[in-house]
Amino acid sequence: MVSSIATLAIILAALTGILFRPFGLREAIPAVAGALALVASGLLPLQAALRAAGQGWDVYLFLAGMMLLAELAALEGVFDWAACHVARAARGSALRLFSYVYVLAVLITAFLSNDATAVVFTPAVAVVARQAGAEQKLPYVLICAFVANAASFLLPIANPANLVVYGAAMPDLPQWLRLFSLPSAVSILASFLLLWATQAKALRQALTVPETIALQTGGRLTLAGLGCMAALLLAASAVGWRLGPPTFCAGVGTTALVLLRARQSPWPVLRGVSWSVLFLVAGLFIMLGALDRLGLAAAVAREVAGFGPYQLGTVLAILCNLVNNLPAGLLAGHVLASAAPQAKAAALIAVDLGPNLSVTGSLATILWLTSLRSHGETMTAWRFLRLGAVMMPPVLALALYALRLAV
Repeated sequence: MVSSIATLAIILAALTGILFRPFGLREAIPAVAGALALVASGLLPLQAALRAAGQGWDVYLFLAGMMLLAELAALEGVFDWAACHVARAARGSALRLFSYVYVLAVLITAFLSNDATAVVFTPAVAVVARQAGAEQKLPYVLICAFVANAASFLLPIANPANLVVYGAAMPDLPQWLRLFSLPSAVSILASFLLLWATQAKALRQALTVPETIALQTGGRLTLAGLGCMAALLLAASAVGWRLGPPTFCAGVGTTALVLLRARQSPWPVLRGVSWSVLFLVAGLFIMLGALDRLGLAAAVAREVAGFGPYQLGTVLAILCNLVNNLPAGLLAGHVLASAAPQAKAAALIAVDLGPNLSVTGSLATILWLTSLRSHGETMTAWRFLRLGAVMMPPVLALALYALRLAV
């Protein structure tokens, strides 16, 4: 009993640190500190901790490849080039720019994953807003945070959490589309309307139309690498492969090609990558391993056995915001291994969409915060929570209702 209370206390302290970032600490520090405290206190054996951390190997490779390619794209001017074209297409209309950015965010999430939207697209949107002369960049970059979750069940590859929930039992693409097309459409449209309504005052400004920017050879190669990554992820999803290895290979391969061709040092790219995110993810997996040793999975399985989609979705959405959606997805996949298709689908929608409530709900939102800070923007946990409380509950309810119609 004492060890259970101590385990929960350490995990709660670590999650509180991730949420509030005392003294401006990066999110990875309290996560790693919590994991080390569990091992050092004997509450979680070292071998069990290593096994728990090892469960995230595919996610580590995925993130490493994505972050490498994102940093390369930033250094090679791909973001500036893309921003210029989007801002010119908006022709001075803030609402048109908002809509174009939203559509692009949906496409990037669906075909490159929600982490790509957070890591790759957020800097580009910040550049778009700056080049268009927007007085407030936040309405545009908020799109990246909310769409990264709201559109992340449109395709299986749109969110690593999808693989975590379904594991080896991933539905094939036709079955996936039958289950999730309508809920995804509802989620994307409802999120757009709510985000537009909450940001409408800031979207009345007339914007400028920037001059055209040319993309150099390195940028064109990087853009081609992004296209190859999208193709590889779709192919990997179609044949049931893990997404981490092809993403990592595409990121490393494209970076090496561009740097070798230009005879440049890799250090500027490597220094720009937020490697601490990998330690954050490892810490979260270790803390989940500690919870699993307490028998949490079995207890939760008993409690949710009679839950309907709305109850299950609500519980998981709350859990995602308490422990992050990757550990929550692992737990859901374990607990619902033999559940009915509708129950697993409801769980996946909650794991993907529920994190839109808080900044710690999903890894994509944490990555988004990191991207924001690198471009001089800030978002407090309380401010995001106030907006998330308006955005997430009605969208989740509508998506779960759409799932009921779809099945």
